Amino acid sequence: LLACNAAYWRGDSNRETLQRIYGIAFPKKEELDAYLERIEEAKRRDHRKLGKELGLFAFRDEAPGFPFYLPKGMVLKNTLIDYWRQVHKKWNYVEISTPQIMKRTLWETSGHWDHYKDNMYTTVIDGEDFAIKPMNCPGSILVYELEPHSYRDLPLRYGELGLVHRHELSGALHGMFRVRCFTQDDAHILLAKDQIKDEVIRIARLFDEVYSLFGLPYKIELSTMPEDHIGTREDWEKAENALADAITSIGKEYVVNPGDGAFYGPKLDFHIQDSLGRTWQCGTIQLDYQLPGRFDLEYTTSDGGKDVPVMIHRVVFGSIERFIGIITEHFAGAFPAWLAPVQVKILPVTDRALDYAKDLSDALDGQGFRVEVDDRNEKIGKKIREATLEKVPYMIVVGDRDMENKTVSVRTRAGEDLGAMSLEDFTAKLKEVVDSKVLQ
Repeated sequence: LLACNAAYWRGDSNRETLQRIYGIAFPKKEELDAYLERIEEAKRRDHRKLGKELGLFAFRDEAPGFPFYLPKGMVLKNTLIDYWRQVHKKWNYVEISTPQIMKRTLWETSGHWDHYKDNMYTTVIDGEDFAIKPMNCPGSILVYELEPHSYRDLPLRYGELGLVHRHELSGALHGMFRVRCFTQDDAHILLAKDQIKDEVIRIARLFDEVYSLFGLPYKIELSTMPEDHIGTREDWEKAENALADAITSIGKEYVVNPGDGAFYGPKLDFHIQDSLGRTWQCGTIQLDYQLPGRFDLEYTTSDGGKDVPVMIHRVVFGSIERFIGIITEHFAGAFPAWLAPVQVKILPVTDRALDYAKDLSDALDGQGFRVEVDDRNEKIGKKIREATLEKVPYMIVVGDRDMENKTVSVRTRAGEDLGAMSLEDFTAKLKEVVDSKVLQ
């Protein structure tokens, strides 16, 4: 038995209270033992625990479900965002930013007011109802409407790191995995129907590039029309077939997840697998025949006529917050050097080495590396232990001999002693590791 707790029948608080019991069984004791070992390892890797120990993020009772980023967590977040921007520039996306608060009428037109109202925060401004955006897509549509478009403009790829708010039930909140405010790494692509296959293939290859960098294999699900939906069954079948055809054409397999599509269209969900074998739904490609028509979007065709574009909604990380939680557990806090909030920690053996340590720090900082100096009056063994617990990729130990020889003695967080070398040699090694974004 794993756990037990109280529960209302069918979630209705007016009904009788029941007892929910969680249990699991295995055909062999060895499998049970392996499972229990994974559970203990998952506890050690819990991102909430590591986030506190590593100074990444925090939660306060004054803002339940709203994360506070600490300085090192901001470095991690901004490094992910910088990478996101590099990748999307390479794949020909243009970045936009849309307002966080927009009129109720917009959300009524999009369908979110009828289908998502309970999860939206609302306010009144100048006597009119407004909503804080729970997703970015209507904003992208308003940007598209600002000027006329022709077939020559399509596909038009808008990327947006949009801050969204969703009213999640307090019992559903869980660290960075389920929050009420998060940055969604969105993209909305307006395109012609005959461009769907090529664009889905293109997105799938972008996903493959990103997940491979983090060492995250994945599986794909095709989620089909839910009971609560807009649009005709014919449109849904076209969209589902288009997604299936695109993904199989590049040799990818998928399983069908019946009835789990978004209310406006089917989707391909990418479930990544972490180092403990757990799966997380992150990336999604949603094919939408509905919203462009609801907003009367159009473009000029090659023969001078008018047609309605199709819209693809897609995210890679899912949200920056959730992805940070996932990779914190995946790497057990030992982020690759390119991603680590602190890449090098300099540990002077004695006070005599402090000036030399600070000179080294200035030199490394001047080349764009993230570096700290542990200038406390503590024994070197303690400094090394604590830097190792902080998961810093590289430690530079400097003493009298290093000062005399103008060298640095380098250790890794894995305990490997790389020996003494010149600062130039170490810098070249570090630059290669960071630039290549290798997994370490």
